[in-house]
Amino acid sequence: MTTLDTLSVGERAIVVDIVGHDSISSRLMEMGVLEGEEMELLGKAPLGDPLEFSLRGYRLSLRKQEAARVHIDRVN
Repeated sequence: MTTLDTLSVGERAIVVDIVGHDSISSRLMEMGVLEGEEMELLGKAPLGDPLEFSLRGYRLSLRKQEAARVHIDRVN
């Protein structure tokens, strides 16, 4: 399964699942990262962490380890 941290800048994906049942998973869902939601990678910091995404009309920055917990399907 592909994860959110593997996207290239400009790529879009649909969220399929969030791994885990802990505070990080809950926090991701509270921020709008939900199953069926479309996300686009807008950019990466110079060292690759954090990652900036667009979803639901706003920008969201996630650490790579957080993004690696989000399973996705790429959108062409």
